[in-house]
Amino acid sequence: MDQAEAQQAEFRGGCRLRSPAAGQGEASGLRRRLPWPLALGLALVLASGGALAAEPVAAERRGTAQAAKGEQAGRLALALERLPELVQAAMARSGVPGLAVVVVHNDSTVVLQGHGTRRLGSGLAVDGDTVFQLASLSKPIASTVIAALVGDGTVGWDTPVMDQLPEVAIGGRSLGARVTLRDLLAHRSGLPDHAGDDLEDLGFDRATVLERLSLLDTGNRFRAAYAYTNFGFTAAGEAAARAAGSSWETLSAERLYQPLGMASTSSRHGDYLARSNRADLHQRLNGRWQVSGGRQPDAQSPAGGVSASARDLARWMRLQLNGGRFEGRQLVAAAALAETHRPQMISVPPADSARDPARTYGLGWNVGFTPPDQVRLSHSGAFALGAATAVSLIPSQGLGIAVLTNGTPMGVPEEVIAGFLDLVEHGQVQRDYAALLVPAFAALMKPDYPIVTAPPAAPDLPLERYAGTYANPYLGAVEVAPEGDALVIRLGPERRSAALTPLGQHRFSYVPVGENAGGPSAVSFRIGSGGRSEAVVIDNLNGEGMGSLRRVGPP
Repeated sequence: MDQAEAQQAEFRGGCRLRSPAAGQGEASGLRRRLPWPLALGLALVLASGGALAAEPVAAERRGTAQAAKGEQAGRLALALERLPELVQAAMARSGVPGLAVVVVHNDSTVVLQGHGTRRLGSGLAVDGDTVFQLASLSKPIASTVIAALVGDGTVGWDTPVMDQLPEVAIGGRSLGARVTLRDLLAHRSGLPDHAGDDLEDLGFDRATVLERLSLLDTGNRFRAAYAYTNFGFTAAGEAAARAAGSSWETLSAERLYQPLGMASTSSRHGDYLARSNRADLHQRLNGRWQVSGGRQPDAQSPAGGVSASARDLARWMRLQLNGGRFEGRQLVAAAALAETHRPQMISVPPADSARDPARTYGLGWNVGFTPPDQVRLSHSGAFALGAATAVSLIPSQGLGIAVLTNGTPMGVPEEVIAGFLDLVEHGQVQRDYAALLVPAFAALMKPDYPIVTAPPAAPDLPLERYAGTYANPYLGAVEVAPEGDALVIRLGPERRSAALTPLGQHRFSYVPVGENAGGPSAVSFRIGSGGRSEAVVIDNLNGEGMGSLRRVGPP
């Protein structure tokens, strides 16, 4: 798999988009190719070789290694020189309003740049201290916080979540008692893809969403199948925080952001809004960029609620690349942090196991491999409402890059990172990444429910026959009520109201709002023997069969 395909595959965190993780080949090398007794024997022979042969061989190897380091340094210098060109090309192609990029190498920040504007029409420039919403780039940050607790002995990766959150019984109480922090952080709990995101869009709080995860069918997927779940990940963060006797927002600040000096970073959306130097979210609608209504991700804060500047991310990347040490202090135990970088789950099985690598996910990280035997850690983040981010680390080179934007996901961070890493590894950009990423992202941004395109039609019954209160345990109560000469549907704990447009055949449409909204959805009524509706199905909320509700009373 090449870099563009890996970037495309790993994208899709923090919004409705499904997210297989990225891997880039299988590690190879002496110990991989040879049976272990033969590899060990060869190593002993080399270590104990004759004195006459050892010195020339060692000198030759030193010369080869030095030459390789020189070539590597030259390619890195070229990549750093051409990075602004890559950024400007991606911004010109996409029109994304603002972008920040940071590169760290050998425990130093070597690039910290801002491009474009924080808010269209404001004249305010992005710089290295501009705070962006990170979306699912929050996940590897959250796993760093939890690694700190694991190193402290507060929790273990295999601590059952129900030990701290007895109300979160994923798959029922019997299975739920076995689901661990590791399972949730590796997206292998058995929960369906993006479980609970629909409840967040309706306005339910974190506690309600987590409790209602137990209502979703896990089938036979526990530890057998990968499914990207923001609220599964959030449950792990919440369990860790409860074990520490804290809230997640306070824990992440006290255990990571403050000790690391990430002065502009927060897991509270209110702190982001209070920053004077922040990047507002933008969407591209009808071919034009415009400021969006924003995205409030507090309910899934561990999975998608971090906001940070590029300068702060440099400090966090240095921590990652230095085994949990920062400026002489061991802030996170090295062994606990290393576990987050280790493959835990196959996210995409190989199409052909004889040729194709499996793609894997660690604990909050995509874990991939690039020849020759280099581990690459990466993650993307995306809010359809106007944020796209990505990070990639090559630990063997002490190298990391992060790109933050304030526009609808179009592949811009992935394009810049793919080009930069090509220059680092090959000395030239290998292909036109935009040509691959643009159509792929356009396809990924399509909604996962049928969009209503039928024209309005007269209702089949008087509108009051459809009115009523409908409910199921997952969505709670939904009201359908007359309002003037029309019907409205009221959803969620705040009873958000939307107009129902009749389509005929007891079908209506309404326009959902939120991160997962993509256009008008059908609302279909089932009529009972008395000529009155007795049930309703809401298409955009029915992905896991939870959008069917029975009448429980009048409006």
